[in-house]
Amino acid sequence: MGIATTILEFLDRTGVDYNVIQHPHAPSSMRTAEAAHVSGELVAKGVLLKDTEGYVLAVVPASHHVQVGHVQEKLGRPLETAPEPELAEVFPDCEPGAVPAVGPAYELDTIVDPSLQGQPNIYFEAGDHEELIHVTGAVFESLLQDARFMPCSEHRP
Repeated sequence: MGIATTILEFLDRTGVDYNVIQHPHAPSSMRTAEAAHVSGELVAKGVLLKDTEGYVLAVVPASHHVQVGHVQEKLGRPLETAPEPELAEVFPDCEPGAVPAVGPAYELDTIVDPSLQGQPNIYFEAGDHEELIHVTGAVFESLLQDARFMPCSEHRP
């Protein structure tokens, strides 16, 4: 499939440097990290949350789980994980389950776990299950400059 058109246009519009990392097909962000030989701490995954007001994209390391209750409390919204069929509506140019971590590309309110700040490199889904976008940590933070950085995850056991 390749890079999702929305992501490609967003990256081109922002004019940032990035490269694409090919990896064997992987069904989850943690498996993607393993297949690409990258630490799960450096792979940013998107988790789509929803309520009656709309969607929020939570961006956390692949090695973490989103703490939905904590996000609800911090944002004062009754958010829940969006069901799989809605992902195709929000990310129509992405393969099922390949949620990109760049909410602004899809005009989504975005929250980012601070554990992703200050990292030298960040990787995120390109919209399929066989490619990652690699950017410097500074570029990643610039792509998400309008996002809220707030604790929203816990490390997986």
